[in-house]
Amino acid sequence: MKPWNADEIMPMREHVYRYLKDMILEGKYHAGDRLVERELAAKMAISRTPVREALFRLEAQGLVKTLPRKGVVVEPISKEKIIEIFDILEMLEGLAARRAAERIDEETRKECRQWSKKIEKFIQAGNQEDANAFHLSVCHFFYSTAKSPKLNAILVDLTEYIQAFARVTYEKGGRLAEAMNEHRLILNTISKGDAQAARKLSMQHIQNSRAAYLQNMSFRGQE
Repeated sequence: MKPWNADEIMPMREHVYRYLKDMILEGKYHAGDRLVERELAAKMAISRTPVREALFRLEAQGLVKTLPRKGVVVEPISKEKIIEIFDILEMLEGLAARRAAERIDEETRKECRQWSKKIEKFIQAGNQEDANAFHLSVCHFFYSTAKSPKLNAILVDLTEYIQAFARVTYEKGGRLAEAMNEHRLILNTISKGDAQAARKLSMQHIQNSRAAYLQNMSFRGQE
């Protein structure tokens, strides 16, 4: 996660939202921690309005909750929530892959091949330090190939939600190379215009990721 930089060029409300979301998903803020609007604004050297807007968005996503006499607190991210996200991703990524293959054009086909080569080089390099950022980049490109801005936005949001848990999964059991190879195969299939095969491979990828998560991820206080 990048450090806070109030001078970064993007709408302040969006910048605050992404910063706080990353802090929660990467474990910098824990379940039950209070997020006090005025304290956050003072820490970031900004007005309270973008902080308030960010907290509203985080609450709508279920990452924080407003409690009587306590204010805004970080919600626990349960095993059930993560599994639910995987279930939704399975359906939506399958849809994205099918649409991408159906709508493939020469420019996108060329980009798919370029990304396939990037993935192959990444696997050969074996550098896990940048795995999470690279994985998100691959996903963002894959989602864009469906040429559906609304579907793209939903998938990006869901993928970012589970990024911290995906990182733990990648670090264990050789899942990183497996996942990247699955992405490469999906992009190759999309480039061939095989909609049904692309959909099946994409859904299988999420099923494999969910299985790896259930095997490797442990939760405090949960079985």
